[in-house]
Amino acid sequence: MQSWAYNDIAKMIDHSLLNPSLTSDELEDGCALGLRYDVASVCIMPYALPRCADLLGGSTVMASTTIGFPHGSHTTAIKLAEARQALADGGQELDAVVNISKARSGDWDYIHNELAALTDATHAGGAKIKIIFENAYLDDNAKIRLCKICGEIGADWVKTSTGYAATGAIMADLELMRKHSPAHVQVKAAGGIRDLDTLLAVRAVGVTRVGATRTQSLLEDCRCRLGLAPIAKPAPAAAPAGY
Repeated sequence: MQSWAYNDIAKMIDHSLLNPSLTSDELEDGCALGLRYDVASVCIMPYALPRCADLLGGSTVMASTTIGFPHGSHTTAIKLAEARQALADGGQELDAVVNISKARSGDWDYIHNELAALTDATHAGGAKIKIIFENAYLDDNAKIRLCKICGEIGADWVKTSTGYAATGAIMADLELMRKHSPAHVQVKAAGGIRDLDTLLAVRAVGVTRVGATRTQSLLEDCRCRLGLAPIAKPAPAAAPAGY
């Protein structure tokens, strides 16, 4: 017997719509998919966040977007401006990239001050924040230091990666992040979560969210294993008479 229900799995998924080549129609279709499968959130490109928030309004699916994405090298002032705009546009969760250069340089005061400012601004706006480390570029000591800082500033999640580096969510990193983050800080895996078995594996080490682009196939597999009916895509609306 399975030890999880459909909702347990669906509410781990942030459906990712961050590929810069996605069209406006594809972004809207992605929001509709997130609603159909009742995922945790739809994480969308910043310009499309107001429309995403409108489409998801009244549902249990949250509207989310990115800050300083994907390189983390924006100035703190620009990241704060992005965060405030996202909050004004209806963002409920913000995924912010650390300044990777500063982390690699060991400038922990800069990192602490920037992440604290972003976390405070996000929480003041009634939203939650995920801090993206981009682990592909960091050694374990830097990852551990970032976990400590995120605990000190009250971040809601620590997150492995943007999905655009050489590597994404690696099991050893997830175990390290869970071990060195305080209990009140959750862990998100991003990059490489492409099927249900991988999601279940990271769930077993304490991951509570995953970023995914293959949401439909992953959750249809989940439903199949649970003996649930597939979720059908709505048929296109009929054209008006005379067309």
